[in-house]
Amino acid sequence: MKARRKRYAAEFKARVAIEAIKGQRTVNEIGALYEVHPNQVSQWKKQALEQLSEVFSESRDRKQRSEGELRDQLYQQIGQLKVELDWLKKKSGLFE
Repeated sequence: MKARRKRYAAEFKARVAIEAIKGQRTVNEIGALYEVHPNQVSQWKKQALEQLSEVFSESRDRKQRSEGELRDQLYQQIGQLKVELDWLKKKSGLFE
């Protein structure tokens, strides 16, 4: 039987990455403290440092982009529901 991979919450990853960025403890100490492999700690730290500039520069763009995507999904759902409703009306023969 295969062992399932652990999934960590974003808040947990951020906490571990911040601890690693501070540099007050070694990666091995942080890994032992949070019960995470040291390679994972290093990977989260690297990921956090790479994406840190995006937090400040693109926050508005990301918000607008996500709102646009949501709007597009909702319009798609409306269209699909309208087609289904028209089909049901036609099949039922009630609204001819």
